[in-house]
Amino acid sequence: MLLSMTGYGDAREQDGARLVTAEVRTVNNRYLKVSIRCPDAYAAKESEIERLVRLVIARGTVNITLRVDSVTSTGRYHIDHDVLQSYWEQVVAITDEMHLTPPNSLTEFLELPGVVVEHDDGEADAEVDWPLLERTLTQAIAQLNEFRRREGASMQRELAHHCALVAGRLDQVAERAPAVIVQYRDKLKDRVSQLLRDTGVSIKEDDLIREVSVFADRCDINEEIARLRSHLVQFGECLDEPESAGRKLEFLCQEMFREVNTIGSKSNDVTIAHAVVDMKGTVEKLRELVQNVE
Repeated sequence: MLLSMTGYGDAREQDGARLVTAEVRTVNNRYLKVSIRCPDAYAAKESEIERLVRLVIARGTVNITLRVDSVTSTGRYHIDHDVLQSYWEQVVAITDEMHLTPPNSLTEFLELPGVVVEHDDGEADAEVDWPLLERTLTQAIAQLNEFRRREGASMQRELAHHCALVAGRLDQVAERAPAVIVQYRDKLKDRVSQLLRDTGVSIKEDDLIREVSVFADRCDINEEIARLRSHLVQFGECLDEPESAGRKLEFLCQEMFREVNTIGSKSNDVTIAHAVVDMKGTVEKLRELVQNVE
């Protein structure tokens, strides 16, 4: 079962006077990176929060936002008079210097940093509130995982489709490969016969066989075809594994691309070259998709 590294989940829980809101967002990353934003009073619980994440997420950048509100608290926010006055005096001085009219409203000033501040009501207790935070965060992560499973199932179908396309083109290459040697032999024989037609010299069969053998050895792609088929089988098995296998799939994509490149460099045939171009494009699509698989 594949899991996407991109997802979103949120949850809200209230217990008494505390309302906790949790948001979890994930994006691609080769490794696991957890970023946590929470009130300072709960900073001591960041290691516990990260532990919850690591239980269910193996790779990706995880951004967690926790908000804890006191539903009974009054006067939680207030305007810092000194900061607001400082902003106003600076604006008035600048407008006077530039011969402009000062603003006639303080509304926009309220959005400036430090004007509206949140003060601690002294009721926050990380240990007491932790069960509520843990429950809320667990729900948000569960929602995130459901999102990631749906995305993973969609990617799995698309990956299987692209693998089938590569396998189909590879069958065409395997079928065409023996004909390349025969075609080369016939062309070589005709070309040499034409060159020696008026010289009275005949081509020896042994020389022809030796030259064709050298060409056949240099252009032999049977090993590459066998390895590419093996990689495709392994890729399909990884798609059906119970756990998401993004790292294995990334490695297999690299190996498949390597084999396709080698087939392209060895082959001396237009039909095979066209098939190689198609396979390269499809394997590249596989690589792009796999980069988002956990």
